[in-house]
Amino acid sequence: MAMKVSSRGTIPPFIVMDVMREANALEAAGENVLHLEVGQPGTGAPGGVVKRVRELVGNHLLGYTDAFGIPELRAKIAAHYQTAYGVSVDIANVVVTTGSSGAFVVSFLAAFDAGDRVALASPGYPAYRNILTALGVDVVDIPVGPDTNFQPSVEILESLVSGGESIDGLIVASPSNPTGTMLQPEEVAELARYCDTAGIRLISDEIYHGITFGVRAETALIASPSAVVINSFSKYYSMTGWRLGWMIVPDDLLRAVECLSQNLFISPPAVSQQAGVAAFDCAEELDGNVQRYAENRALLLRELPRAGFRNLASADGAFYIYADIGDLTNDSEAFCKRMLTETNIAATPGTDFDPDRGHRFLRLSFSGETAVMAEAAERLRHWLA
Repeated sequence: MAMKVSSRGTIPPFIVMDVMREANALEAAGENVLHLEVGQPGTGAPGGVVKRVRELVGNHLLGYTDAFGIPELRAKIAAHYQTAYGVSVDIANVVVTTGSSGAFVVSFLAAFDAGDRVALASPGYPAYRNILTALGVDVVDIPVGPDTNFQPSVEILESLVSGGESIDGLIVASPSNPTGTMLQPEEVAELARYCDTAGIRLISDEIYHGITFGVRAETALIASPSAVVINSFSKYYSMTGWRLGWMIVPDDLLRAVECLSQNLFISPPAVSQQAGVAAFDCAEELDGNVQRYAENRALLLRELPRAGFRNLASADGAFYIYADIGDLTNDSEAFCKRMLTETNIAATPGTDFDPDRGHRFLRLSFSGETAVMAEAAERLRHWLA
């Protein structure tokens, strides 16, 4: 007799991980693959982090910690908001998580019930949609494009609500994945205030803060006492494999977040938390990484149009270029497969980020070495010629 299988798992795959698997298989077979698919810094953890962990291993009891994380790290995170944004954050509202992914799961469970309706920009990070769907929360798509810099706005939300849409939550990312576009500080504040007034729980994904190019990133905490702010050590801090993130949680969600964290994760990884304490003292090295991203960005924004990718999102932050390839293909998944097999360049099809319009887009990550970006542009120029 067939056993029951939950429908929660019948969500779309995270396509970029499938692309990475195929690219890794080619690489294992001896091919020279250029990885522009995954949003992972090309550098490892900063030197201060590595030094701290070497000191700890073998000389420190690394067991369970409090569900909210160790006090030293929570204090560092709270101080970061004062230094970076001029915002005072109580350490009691700082929650350390198992990556930003753990933060999304816990915050969605704490803030929304099955059947609630949460709005998000499309294109957007696919895990938002897929986690919400698995939890039985309805996703309200906000199709965005170049006219709004691929970001939602108060006007769009007002139009949805006046049109009869019931919205319980809004997820905003600035800088965003996959487009790299950003909200101006006044736009962040305007959205946050609107959500507070309208009773909409704002989830602000700020994991690419620190990686911006001439535009200042602002936190939603400047204007909303009820927003949940999520950040991560994976991007700016170059610590993807350490699986460490954090949330700033409003008072009304704190106990729910604590109980969920205790039961789902017990605590974040102890070694990673100790490493995170050291990461805040590595700004010089980390800003050097951002300078390399800036060079990569400038190179690709110059060379991709020469290769044939002419319609590009503004890429104000993060390390992605979102390209409209509608003049080249109407099937971005097939296009990316051909690109991988014929040029050994791995890229992510836009369908990962936008189920409806992503067939005419792809995303390139420029988080690797500058020489890799130059080689990729050269290969694409010859391929598309």
